[in-house]
Amino acid sequence: MCSFNAGKYVQQDMYKSFLPNSINQEFIFNDLKINTLLEEASKYLGELNAYSFLVPDINFFVRMHFVKEANTSSRIEGTKTNVGDMVLPEAEVAPEKRDDWEEVNNYINAMAFAVKELSNVPLSLRLLKEVHKVLLSGVRGEHKNPGEIRKSQNWIGGSNLRDAVFVPPHINDLPELLSDWEKFWHNSGLEIPILIKIAIAHYQFETIHPFLDGNGRIGRLGIILQLIDKKVLKYPALYLSDFFEKNKNSYYDSLTNVRNNNDINQWIKFFLSGIIEVAKDSRKVFEEIVLLRQEYNNKISTLGRKAKMAQQLLLYLFSHPTVDAKIAQRELNITYNTANKLLKDLEELDILQETTGFSRNRLFVLHKYLVLFK
Repeated sequence: MCSFNAGKYVQQDMYKSFLPNSINQEFIFNDLKINTLLEEASKYLGELNAYSFLVPDINFFVRMHFVKEANTSSRIEGTKTNVGDMVLPEAEVAPEKRDDWEEVNNYINAMAFAVKELSNVPLSLRLLKEVHKVLLSGVRGEHKNPGEIRKSQNWIGGSNLRDAVFVPPHINDLPELLSDWEKFWHNSGLEIPILIKIAIAHYQFETIHPFLDGNGRIGRLGIILQLIDKKVLKYPALYLSDFFEKNKNSYYDSLTNVRNNNDINQWIKFFLSGIIEVAKDSRKVFEEIVLLRQEYNNKISTLGRKAKMAQQLLLYLFSHPTVDAKIAQRELNITYNTANKLLKDLEELDILQETTGFSRNRLFVLHKYLVLFK
């Protein structure tokens, strides 16, 4: 995009903040590599979207996609949980991981809330503020104005504004910048391919950094919401944060390179490369889910009269892959003893794996399925 100008640094009292230019405008493309990557990314996203329609009871699998994305996006910000931690009942979470567990769980809830609301309200700053409120409520960022645009200057890196790696725009510039960001997204008159539009919108959101905390997580969640909003994907089945985490330094360097050198091309190519990689991986997960489900069904069919009950529990496990006898009792409305026997049957069939090693208060995991999301 030879016409792209990121913005300029503006002197404040004791520091310089970055003031980005408007993005609600047409841009001229002059990098043929972008066209090639765009075609490939669109192809794999189309295949992923089509494959998600082939998975029966797809809604039972959506929560694990939330778990995967939420955990990885939060790890970019420094949390130490893994997917296995996030499917544990709260009482089973190790004390040293409790704070991180609660933060990621908030992210899962925020994603679920956002996707649900998107069917009723347009993707907007108002929606993102509501999502931000869910993200930070009751966790370590709860004192940083959940759901509100910042009213003070923030910064990235360093110990204060003077030695910061990057200082986002001054608060006086936020209303105009956020209005421009929202208009850009909804401007159907711009002749910009949707994936490139999402890439630019993500760059601009992270540059504006409108909240005191949670900007990275909200910005990455925004990518999924934009894909769904424009019907590129029907379900949130793309883990782009996985690519960003694996290439964390390149992710931050690429955003910085746009601000310092106006090089939006390299960011778009990085972004599209990520879409291609994770779309391939996500499609493979769906393929493996179909095969694994068939394997489970074949094994469950050997249980005779218990098969129907086992199938019910299996559907629950696709959303919550960790279970004990009390949970099975509650979900199936059966006696505790019946639940215990059913879990033992599924363990013997190598569908469930016991994780505690105890003879009582045993906890089971749908282990082969869980591995697909690690």
